[in-house]
Parts: sequence; C-alpha cells; structure tokens
Amino acid sequence: MRISRTRRWAAAIISIAAIYLLLMIPSPSLRPAAGGEASPFVWDRDSYWSSLETGFVQARAMGCGVLDATVAGELSTLSLLATRLETDSMDSGHPALDTLQTVLFESAPLLAACPSRFSEYVSTFGRIRRALKVQSRHWDISSSSTRARLYRLLYGGRTAIEEIMIQAPEFAVRDVVIETEEPSVTPSATIQGVTIHSGDILVSRGGAPTSALIARGNDYPGNFSHIALVHVDDVTGHVSIIESHIEKGVAVATVDEYLRDKKLRVMVLRLRADLSQMQSDPMLPHRAATFALYRATSERIPYDFAMNVTEPSKLFCSEVAYDAYRSCGISLWSALSHISQIGARTWLAAFGVENFTTQEPSDLEYDPQIRVVAEWRDYETLYQDRLDNAVVDVMLEAADSGAVLAYESSKLPLARLAKAYSWLLNRFGAVGPIPEGMSATSALQNEWFSKRHHATRDHLSMMAGQFRQDRGYAPPYWELVRMARDAYWAANE
Repeated sequence: MRISRTRRWAAAIISIAAIYLLLMIPSPSLRPAAGGEASPFVWDRDSYWSSLETGFVQARAMGCGVLDATVAGELSTLSLLATRLETDSMDSGHPALDTLQTVLFESAPLLAACPSRFSEYVSTFGRIRRALKVQSRHWDISSSSTRARLYRLLYGGRTAIEEIMIQAPEFAVRDVVIETEEPSVTPSATIQGVTIHSGDILVSRGGAPTSALIARGNDYPGNFSHIALVHVDDVTGHVSIIESHIEKGVAVATVDEYLRDKKLRVMVLRLRADLSQMQSDPMLPHRAATFALYRATSERIPYDFAMNVTEPSKLFCSEVAYDAYRSCGISLWSALSHISQIGARTWLAAFGVENFTTQEPSDLEYDPQIRVVAEWRDYETLYQDRLDNAVVDVMLEAADSGAVLAYESSKLPLARLAKAYSWLLNRFGAVGPIPEGMSATSALQNEWFSKRHHATRDHLSMMAGQFRQDRGYAPPYWELVRMARDAYWAANE
C-alpha cells in the first residue's frame, strides 16, 4: 500500500515537472524581413540644432529689450509667408516652403528667450497648418519627398512650438487651443470647452511606454498613439466614444471614462466641410459614427494585433475611424504609414504586428481631407511626453543594432497558465490578465520593455534636472536624446 501511494506521488511529481518543462519551452522568435517599400525619415541636422540652442543662449543673455524689434520682424516675416501660402498656389517643392521652414525654426529660439508674443507665433502656425492642408490637396501624398515636406513643416512646427513651451512654461499654451471652427451640421456637445461634433476623431497619446513605442516606431515618428471616434446622439445629446483597446477590443466609453484613461495630449480632427462627399451629404460624419457605434454595440470585435487594415473583423484603434468612414465612401489616411526600420519591425512583431504598411495614429494629422480643430496640452504632460519619446527613440536605436526584447523565462509557465485563464474568460466576453491576441511570451516581453523604459526614464529625468540646474534652462529635445543614450546604458549595466 505504501509503495503504491509512493508511486502515485512520484507519478504526480513527474507529471507536474513534465508540464512545467513543457510550459518552459520558449516560443519561436519572430524576425520580419527588412522593409523595402520605404525608408525612415531622418533629420540629420545635429549641427543645426546645436546652432539653434546656441542662438537661444545668446538671446537670453541679450535680454528682451534688445530683441523686441528682432522678434517683431521674425513674426512679421512668418505672417507674410503664411499669407502667401494662403493665397498662392504652390507645389511641394516650392522654394518659399524652404524659407518658411527656416523662419519657423530660427524664430523659435528668440520666442523661447522672449515669449511674450508666443501666442502670436502659435496662431500664425495655425494659419500655416491650415493653408498647408489646403495646398496638399493637389500634392502627391504618396511621394516620399512630399511626405517629407509635410512632416518637416507640420511636425517641425509642432516641435518648435513645444520647445518654446518647455523653455517658457509661464507662457505655455494651457488647456485647449482652438485652431479652426470647421463648420459641421452633425449633432454636437461641449467637452472641456470645445464643441465636439458627431464624427469627430480624437487623436491622443497614452501614458504607457508602449504608447511611446507606437508613436515613435514608424518612418515618421510622431506624438500620438491612439485614435477614437465621437458619436453624439441626435435626440438625447449623449456622447459616446468608440475606440479599440489592446485589453478588450472595440468598446464604447463615456466622456468621463475616456478622459479618465491617462492621456498626455488630445487633438480633435474633423473632416473638411468642402469635400465633395461632404457637400453632397453634410451628415456623412454622423452616419460614419453611427455605423461605428452600431458595430461596437452589436458584435464583439477583437483588437487587431496584426494591424491588417484589409480585414475588418478585428480592429486596432486607427481602424475604428477608418472602418467607419470607409462605410460612407471616405478613405482616411491618404497615404499609408510605413515601418521600415528592422528594430521597430522586430520589436513590434514580438507584440503580434504582422503588417508594416498600415495606419499610424500620428500620420492622420497630415491627411489633406482632415482639419485640426483643437488641441489640449500643457507643460506637465508635455514634459513627460518628451522624456518618454527620447527613451523610446534610443531604445529603437538599440533595437536596430540587434538588442532584443527579453523576458524573465522563469515566469513563462505562470504566464501561459494566465493566458489559458484569459482565453476562458474571453469566451464569455470577459477580460483576462493577458489580452486576446497577445501570447504569454509577448506579455512578458511587454513587461520587460516597460521596466527597461521606466528605469531609463528615471535616469534621464535626473540627468535632465541636472542639465537645467547647470545651464539654467530645460534641455531641448536633441539634448534629451543625447542624454537618453547615456541613461539607457546606465540603467542597463
């Protein structure tokens, strides 16, 4: 009897050990082929950025009394260029656009040193952005040179504004900036001081490290990682936010729930009222939002980790807006986004991405069919955004050099059990500890990535604080990236 019981215990132990060893078998690593259809945008202007920083330091030393006339002249020139952009017809290679870019960048250090007329700079850039969107209707958006032109001016202008905000927080634009009152007849509601219409698109940036990876990990690194679509009921006025989350797929949130989820910035986009489709049917955005709301409430739509824009049974966040407007004959993202760097492709593949020509949230800002209506941002969240971006930029440099997304292999058996439990919950419509569509290994790699990001960010934050103490001003972004390289290796020794 004792021998039989001992054998049963031994068999049980051996079985458990065998299961544990099976669960310890690593998943095959995925390494996609290098991207050949596009190439990443590279500024390659380090010496120029340094010269701008030198100009800022000199401007601070001179004082605003001496610089007032120069600042006024730069703003006048910028306004004249904006007027020319609004009235003349220009192709993407027009030399006036080179001049515009130069004035945008070289006036920024002066405004950072003497920011009393910063609001004028912001409003002038708003005019420039609106006019560029009008001009680009006639440009070949699929052309790499055209994409680069729009990126240099629109993303570059945004960056210039935010550099000024970082250096002069007392003059920083806070809460919300209304850029244009794009007309709309769809049902509306007021959210934090902004009139939002049914069919508006909310582009935001989350606070998680993976949000920074989404924003930066494409050929045109940006500031946004998430997209949601607004529906306003035409009878009750109730606002629904339709979005897709990694954890649970497509879902509907109230305004409070949407805002409660940490966001470092939010931008409101609206379809242009002068589009031919909008002229024929001004309620088209509401119909698109109604379609999205119906799908979200009538069927279960998992998150699309593969980022496959041609298959609508699963949707990632960008596809929520794309799918809704496609149902009404509008194809958003006039040019698809590309992820061609091997480091970004490899790391994103580890999280389940299979398609590297897709729709990135940041790139929707450049779509000529879309107007930027308003944007919420403030100093505190902007500063966090910059730290996160610099860390991810450096981590992706390491990925290009062969750094891999690691994980704690000892946790793999428990993670696989958690995945099995999640699978069971998903069958009943509940959310488990590991998202549907994400493997146990990917979940552990995400945990590793987040820990590595936080450790590097902590080092970078201390280094940035020391920089400010030593020099008397906040480090501009190019300095943050340089320091982030040191912080990365210090955090990962």
